Amino acid sequence: MIQPLDIEYYRNVYEPEKVQCASTEEMRPMEEIIGQERALRALRFGLEIRESGFNVYTAGAQGTGRMTAVRSFLDELAKAKPRASDWVYVHNFENQYEPDAIALPAGRGVRFREDMKRFIEEARRALPRAFESEEYAKRRDETLKTLQGRRTDLVARINQRAQEQGFVIQMSPIGLLTIPVINGRPVPEEEFISLPDEMRAEVQRRRDALNTELRSVLRQVQDIERQGAEAVRDLNHDIALYAIGNLVAELKENYAGVPEIPEYIDAVQNDILENLQTFLGVAEQPEVPPQFQAFIRELPFRKYDVNVVVDNADIKGAPVIVEQNPTFQNLLGKIEKEVQFGIFTTDFTMIRPGSLHMANGGYLVLSVEDLLRNPFSWDGLKTALKTGKAVIEEPGERMGFVTAKTIKPEAIALDIKVTLIGTPMLYQLLYRLDPDFKELFKVKADFDIVMERNNENAGKYADFMCNLIREENLRHLDRDAIARVIEYGSRLAEDQQKLSTRFAAIADLIREANFYAVQEGSDQIAKQHVTKAIEEKVYRSNLIQQKIEEYIQRGIFLIETEGEKVGQVNGLSVIGLGDFAFGRPSKVTASIGVGREGIVDIEREAALGGPIHTKGVLIINGYLNNNYARDKPLSLSARLVFEQSYEGIEGDSASSTELYALLSALSGLPLKQYLAVTGSVNQKGEVQAIGGVNEKLEGFYEVCKAKGLNGNQGVLIPASNVQNLMLKEEVVEAAKAGKFRIYPVRTIDEGIEILTGIPAGTRREDGTYEEGTVNYLVDRRLGEMAETMRGFQPMMAK
Repeated sequence: MIQPLDIEYYRNVYEPEKVQCASTEEMRPMEEIIGQERALRALRFGLEIRESGFNVYTAGAQGTGRMTAVRSFLDELAKAKPRASDWVYVHNFENQYEPDAIALPAGRGVRFREDMKRFIEEARRALPRAFESEEYAKRRDETLKTLQGRRTDLVARINQRAQEQGFVIQMSPIGLLTIPVINGRPVPEEEFISLPDEMRAEVQRRRDALNTELRSVLRQVQDIERQGAEAVRDLNHDIALYAIGNLVAELKENYAGVPEIPEYIDAVQNDILENLQTFLGVAEQPEVPPQFQAFIRELPFRKYDVNVVVDNADIKGAPVIVEQNPTFQNLLGKIEKEVQFGIFTTDFTMIRPGSLHMANGGYLVLSVEDLLRNPFSWDGLKTALKTGKAVIEEPGERMGFVTAKTIKPEAIALDIKVTLIGTPMLYQLLYRLDPDFKELFKVKADFDIVMERNNENAGKYADFMCNLIREENLRHLDRDAIARVIEYGSRLAEDQQKLSTRFAAIADLIREANFYAVQEGSDQIAKQHVTKAIEEKVYRSNLIQQKIEEYIQRGIFLIETEGEKVGQVNGLSVIGLGDFAFGRPSKVTASIGVGREGIVDIEREAALGGPIHTKGVLIINGYLNNNYARDKPLSLSARLVFEQSYEGIEGDSASSTELYALLSALSGLPLKQYLAVTGSVNQKGEVQAIGGVNEKLEGFYEVCKAKGLNGNQGVLIPASNVQNLMLKEEVVEAAKAGKFRIYPVRTIDEGIEILTGIPAGTRREDGTYEEGTVNYLVDRRLGEMAETMRGFQPMMAK
């Protein structure tokens, strides 16, 4: 018969003597990411390769240090990379609705903005000064003097010709009027109409002839005035060009290395020459309130501003941007609007960058859960990565909802590596459901939740503690406390040979232990502080567990921890409450009868059993067929149920428990109620590993302690789960005192022997079992049931 498990296997104790230093104060802070060699190798490849599509999806459970690892890795990697370009938006003088984007060397974006601002300010001072000078007035007068003389001659000649024809010329708002002179006196139109027809016809004939000459001369006058305007405009152009020429030349020389800048400066210069009056002074507009006069004066100069959307002046190496709130606008940028005199307006100065622009030339880190939670963000990111361009547009415009006229900034070329951080489940969903995902995120960096527990990794665990303590200015841990934290890492991993990489949970434990150390006035965090932190964390969350144990103790939930019963056994399950999980014992019972129904799972019939639990029950049926139905039909009608279970049941960890209850009911042998059982079973009768073994064991232990430990109580677990045992010290101490036992079993035969105290029995060559054994009794009972069923068949036929 299987013997109880040796105490040394209840918990893999980490001896404090293995810790190299007396406390974390003597250790060096950790400078590397531990336990994630596979993930770091994938990260290094994905972030170093330059080909498109090799962006990275970092998969792992929450709290495994995914974000910290990626940030730390990227910060080091980015230092060795060249600095990214600055990006600015400027006015497009050919199409004001499509601002131009210009890339400049890192740190020169702001300088270019300031240089342009200074250039416009100097131009606003230099141009009025130039046009107010005596030299300008002299050259203007000289330019117009000759033309004015020609104009005067033409006007005098036409006046003389008009006098010769008997007319005078008079200027009016509608043009030149020819008024006849009769008897030395100009005749108004009213008198002209009353003249005799012959005289009026003669005057009109002479007027028409004069008007023909007048139009010819008037065209010449207009040509002279046009020449004058052109001459003045050319003069103004020359004067303005002379006034700002040096400024323009200096500016173009400073940015000769950026091809787009000289071209833009030429466009600015041309615009200034075409709008000189703006620089010479804008008259106040009486209809505009006084408080807006300054705004009106400055508004025409806004188009000469430079909007710096990306400034990498203070960044060493490539940028690393972690976007915590990846809304569409935070990610891809936005175009702000302002109200001017009751109307929404916008221009290139109100373009704002997104994190995609800020990370251009470097690395962008996003949480995939947050990304998918925000409308349009995922599609916007994919579009940017597929096209290699970052386009700033309104979400409504992207969907075709916005029809109001707005600006359309030039797209910015992207050179970026994106790292998504999420769970393995989301990776699988995106890979299966989104065809673009596999083309854009070709590298998966998988973060493991555990690592090997060896001396090297235990030392790195201690280095991590040292790093945390120095960063957050906590108390140092002594040697015993370090060993206790390492053991806690194995408990989180649920494996004696592993350590959990959920460093967030480890860090929280140390912070809480530090709190208790400070409360006690201790200079260092000791083992008792770590233990108290573990216990207090459980206490804050185990109210439901305490209630269930109370109900068991008071007999509300019927769980027996003494005596023996037929067809009844204590099963173990785990209840998860989010931050806390605990084991709950459940009474499992079996009833049998003659029939053809086989095993009926009451939980499934009541729609409380999940598919995996149903599978476990069907496997029990396979086990019975394999062991007892080779020479006879299985004429069995059995019912299996978890008593006092009012919620769903899932998993196959109770399949061995249900089988033991069924074998007891068939054999008539009672099962020991002071033993609880967990483990799944296959059709060959092998007991298989299950999850939550520590919680299940401790849950039954707590019930036994509440009802009274009698020295016989214990739990049957799969032998393959022994390596997962990291039981709390109280259970270990109870086992040392002989008050609690663990039985590792490999097969159903081993388990039934422990539960009944009767040998299971092996099959003989003739197919029968040894008399008096459990299998013999079960086989005999099933044979009797088959005979009984055969006797009913003729009666049923009649």
